[in-house]
Amino acid sequence: MQNIASHILSDRIMALSESQTIAMAKKGRELAAQGHDIINLSFGEPDFQTPQYIKDAAKEAIDDGFTFYTPVPGYPALRQAIADKFKRDNNLDYGPDNIVVSTGAKQSIANAVMCLVNPGDEVIVFSPYWVSYEEIVKLAEGIPVPLQGRLENDFKVTPEQLENAITSNTKVVMYSSPCNPTGSVFDEQELLAIAKVLEKHPQVYIIADEIYEYINFGGKHASMAGFDFIKDRVITVNGFSKGYAMTGWRVGYIAAHKDIAVACEKMQSQITSGTCSIAQKAAHAALLGGNESALEMRDAYLRRRDLVLEIMQDIPGFKTNVPTGAFYIFPDVSYYFGKSINGNIINSALDLSLYLLTDAHVALVSGEAFGAPQCIRFSYATSDDKLIEALRRIKESLAKLQ
Repeated sequence: MQNIASHILSDRIMALSESQTIAMAKKGRELAAQGHDIINLSFGEPDFQTPQYIKDAAKEAIDDGFTFYTPVPGYPALRQAIADKFKRDNNLDYGPDNIVVSTGAKQSIANAVMCLVNPGDEVIVFSPYWVSYEEIVKLAEGIPVPLQGRLENDFKVTPEQLENAITSNTKVVMYSSPCNPTGSVFDEQELLAIAKVLEKHPQVYIIADEIYEYINFGGKHASMAGFDFIKDRVITVNGFSKGYAMTGWRVGYIAAHKDIAVACEKMQSQITSGTCSIAQKAAHAALLGGNESALEMRDAYLRRRDLVLEIMQDIPGFKTNVPTGAFYIFPDVSYYFGKSINGNIINSALDLSLYLLTDAHVALVSGEAFGAPQCIRFSYATSDDKLIEALRRIKESLAKLQ
């Protein structure tokens, strides 16, 4: 079959990279189909089932005939429930007109970037970052400017770094807290220091990804929008996939100044229109049902984090922070660069992750995808038994490298 990509497909799609998390999961499935026992630690997906009361609400929505097109920004009742959630959990005052519900937090981020970024605008991305941030900025023809947080500082960008990175072309700053992939969490004082820098640059907007809000081991979650002097420039992104184990339902949302919310609604109206009606009714039930199930999952993740960190102490060459949120560990594995097996040299984290997939049959994601080429991301959103076995295999495989 003729390869048409080079002269038929757009420059836009040719410049876009495939999601590395999805790519590694795909490679793992291919090996599993060949009969190998693959332990997949590459996906950022809770291994818990969606709580039953949420499933029951979806079934009821079907029986009640909620099968028609929905308003583009979401059902009014759901948007009100999200506004109530912001008041209850974050002490933030938003009305339904500030809320836009989308098909997952990824679409929420894409909507915001597309509505704010012009060709040539710079977008500062706190690094390490979620794999799609940089690609979404490229799609908007913006210029991603990764700003690297150091392992010694829990991978967190400092206010001084941010001040030095802002230029007259900076339009957006984007970050996640709790962070995917590092598990780092900005506390209120750290966010305030960053907000004080941004206060001096009124042309700069902030996309704050809070999708892991409920998986926070260190105390109360802090939101950038909690500072009144900068609130109108903050787009807070959240959703239901992590805290409520609703990845397949695909429901995310933003809270933003009304002008930005209206723009995002306009963008979405031409791309997907409204989010699935049944999923929205399930999301509404999730919010009304409170946070008990989310807190139970958080406690399980904390136990798993401690388990993985304890075992990793016996693996030579891994350097890591102690994550205080999300469900990832992101060790520096550069100790193994230059080592080899059977003439094959490990030159990068990608080489190492591919070696561990084929030799240990454990799927991980290389740090190149997250802006940290010396690291590998481990997801511990799986059972204790699988984590113990995966780390046993990894240690055994790494010991073969010379």
